[in-house]
Amino acid sequence: MLHSYYTKGLIEAGLDEVGRGCLAGPVVAAAVILPPDFTHPFLTDSKQLTKAQRILLREEITQAALSWAVAEVSPQEIDKINILKASFLAMHRAVEQLTVLPEHLLVDGNRFTPYPQIPHTCIIKGDTLFLSIAAASVLAKTYRDDLMERLAEDFPHYGWEKNVGYPTSFHRNAILTHGITSHHRLSFRLTARPSTSDC
Repeated sequence: MLHSYYTKGLIEAGLDEVGRGCLAGPVVAAAVILPPDFTHPFLTDSKQLTKAQRILLREEITQAALSWAVAEVSPQEIDKINILKASFLAMHRAVEQLTVLPEHLLVDGNRFTPYPQIPHTCIIKGDTLFLSIAAASVLAKTYRDDLMERLAEDFPHYGWEKNVGYPTSFHRNAILTHGITSHHRLSFRLTARPSTSDC
């Protein structure tokens, strides 16, 4: 069962991001402050949930949260500052949008750029340990998946409605065939590695 950081008497905001390894689309982060008594038997890392479960949990999280926010950093910004810094920037932007000031930030992962005047704790696999991080994971993923599905309607060749911008073989082959879009990250290796076969 996941835990809350409120045992330390601090108002916590869980932070998580999604989309770091994608070839297209923004990196998205969410920040969530849950009530101290919030529990849920099924809330965990969004990657371990089905799409239907994530959608149901999104509704429960947004209704129960004391405050929540989702923010993104564009492909153009990613190309300019690199994906790691972009991930931290997305988290900062999410915190900035919260209507309740957190006293502590719980960050999924092992690195973070400190947010001004709010201490943080980095937690590896935090989305499987803490409710607020798991909630942020769900909100970030559902937001980004919805966004990529909408973009797929205007760019149907890349399979974004299924791969949401990740580097699948289908996506890489589509780039070779149809070229890149304004939503692709130019600083990433966008094409498939050429064959080195002697045949």
